[in-house]
Amino acid sequence: MNARFIIVMGVVGCGKTSVGKSLAKHLGWDFYDADDFHTPENIAKMTNGIPLNDVDRSLWLASLHILISSSLIQNRPSVLACSALKESYRQQILADNDGAQIVFLKGNYDLIWSRLSMRKDHYMKPQMLQSQFETLEEPTNALTVDIAKSVNDVVQEILIIFFLESFLWRSDRLKYCCLYPESLQASFTEI
Repeated sequence: MNARFIIVMGVVGCGKTSVGKSLAKHLGWDFYDADDFHTPENIAKMTNGIPLNDVDRSLWLASLHILISSSLIQNRPSVLACSALKESYRQQILADNDGAQIVFLKGNYDLIWSRLSMRKDHYMKPQMLQSQFETLEEPTNALTVDIAKSVNDVVQEILIIFFLESFLWRSDRLKYCCLYPESLQASFTEI
């Protein structure tokens, strides 16, 4: 896996920001939250419980595409927390951005509702969760991770799956991991 830009996606309340920040910290990469790229008009709509439509999202998606492109061109590995609910949105932000990979944080409605209803500091209201699930087109070309686990466990799973291949083929570690398999998990906590 040659990921140099990871997009952590899913519906509101699935843990995109928490997982994304932790993943970026483990990797020593930059972190961005797609919410920071919304126009003031979009934020006002969401604050008032009004779901965004595709026209509302067009400038937002264009700015995210530019962010991903410039990060890849500048060789600045990054993690982006972004809903990216529709395939067309993902295609737009990924267009010509080889090196970007998607992680889909998947959870059921009840679990996410319980987490979201406890949040007080976000402009997205829990009532908007249903519209997010209705809009969601689950990706077929992403790493899908179950969010019923802790943030740390989710991050460790992402690290192992995305980076295990390159880690194992480092010849100096391959023999050691074969002789001492318990060292494999310990090594990922060092990343």
